[in-house]
Amino acid sequence: MSETLTPSEASEAAPGWRVLSGHLHLSLDCGSFSGALDFVGQVGRIAEELQHHPDIDIRYSRVHLAVASHDVNAFTVRDVRFTTEVSQLVDRLGLIPDHARLDALEIAIDTLDADSIRPFWRAVLGYEEQGDDLIDPDRITPLVWFQQMDAPRPQRNRIHLDVHVPHDEVEGRLAAALDAGGTLVSDAHAPNFWVLADTEGNEACLCTWQEAASA
Repeated sequence: MSETLTPSEASEAAPGWRVLSGHLHLSLDCGSFSGALDFVGQVGRIAEELQHHPDIDIRYSRVHLAVASHDVNAFTVRDVRFTTEVSQLVDRLGLIPDHARLDALEIAIDTLDADSIRPFWRAVLGYEEQGDDLIDPDRITPLVWFQQMDAPRPQRNRIHLDVHVPHDEVEGRLAAALDAGGTLVSDAHAPNFWVLADTEGNEACLCTWQEAASA
C-alpha cells in the first residue's frame, strides 16, 4: 500500500468509515453522554500512541470522528492505521457505526474574480486560506470555495451548498430531496455529484468521493 492513498483506496482500507470531503468519517451512538466521553477517551489514547489525531465532535451520546493527513492534504497509511485501531475498539465495545445522518457541508460562491472577493470572505468569517479555499481554523464551520464563472449570471443564485454524503447513502438523500419538492437540475457528473434545486431555484449539490461515470 502506497504512502498516499486515493479516496477509493482509503474507502476500501477503512470499511467501517466513510469518505467525505477529503476525510475519513465515523459516526456512532454510544448510548449516553458518559459512554461518549469514555469512548472518546479511549480514542484519544489511540491517537496519542499513533501520534495521529482526529477531529472529534460529541453531541450527547453521538460521537463523530474525522481524520486525514493534513500535512500532505491527502489520505495516507497513517489514517488507515488509526481507523483500523479505532474500528477494533468499536467492535470490542459492541458499538455500531451509523452513517445515515452523516454529511459534510461546503459553501461554494460563484464568481468572476475569486481573488477580488476572497479577502472579504476571509475577513468576515475569520477564516484562513488553504490554497484557493477558506477554512475555519478550528474545523467547526463549513469550508468556503469559489467557483469560476464564464459570464455574469444575474438570473440565478450566486451561492450554492455542497453537501458531501457517504456514497452508499446518497441515493436515499437524493430521493428524499426530490420527494420534498426539489428538482434535479443535472446528473451529468453522477455519482460524483448531482445538482438539485428548491422550488425557487436555489441550488445544492449532493456530492460523493466517487468519480463521475463519464470520467
